[in-house]
Amino acid sequence: MDLKLKIWRQKNAKSGGRFEKYQVKGISPNCSFLEMLDILNEQLVRSGQEPVAFDHDCREGICGMCSLYINGKPHGPDKAITTCQLHMRKFKDGDTITIEPWRSRAFPVIRDLMVDRYAFDRIIQAGGYISVNAGGAQDANAMPVPKYQADLSMDAAACIGCGACVAACKNASAMLFVSAKVSQFALLPQGRPEAVERVRNMVKSMDEAGFGNCTNTGACEAECPKEIKLTNIARLNREFFNSKVCAETRKAAVFAG
Repeated sequence: MDLKLKIWRQKNAKSGGRFEKYQVKGISPNCSFLEMLDILNEQLVRSGQEPVAFDHDCREGICGMCSLYINGKPHGPDKAITTCQLHMRKFKDGDTITIEPWRSRAFPVIRDLMVDRYAFDRIIQAGGYISVNAGGAQDANAMPVPKYQADLSMDAAACIGCGACVAACKNASAMLFVSAKVSQFALLPQGRPEAVERVRNMVKSMDEAGFGNCTNTGACEAECPKEIKLTNIARLNREFFNSKVCAETRKAAVFAG
């Protein structure tokens, strides 16, 4: 396959960026998208040019690092996969492929196709943990959890924090990510002691990072490589409302003496 590439190049967060055009030839349809970029970079290095900077790590669809916006879609044209799982057989010989970084104020460009997603880490630090000392491993029946709830929690925990939901959203909202991280704890008894503080702190961190508001268009769910469901956002809203009620109840109790 011979392909034309239109790639966003940007020196750093403070400099302006631009699209530059490249060509790659003889690409195997069985080649992964990141391997194709590796071939391009080898070509650029041999010709004395700067290689294209892009994030990658496990290349197994686990870490969520390979955050690329390909032909107007996060992670490219295939469904329920990350960029490293995308193969060149999804494109045609002679195609022009436009490759961009995530676009969000909360994800500033570091260089070329790499963005700083530390805002997600700050959200996790704000409440994505439990501080209850659970001790050693308990008997399986010591703390029974309904299978339905356990399954929902595991589905939410499947979120890899890649940021595709933010990239897909017209408002650059992080609600799907935050709701998944809230849900994985809210559905289990171990997560209930800190439920009130968790949701308030994580939402506060999300707002401070500059993510937009959710308007329920559903683009986040449609583009999520792990198919995290919008129902998690509904659960996040319920948890947040409950936290407000609890806060008001506590305040009233204090004033009542």
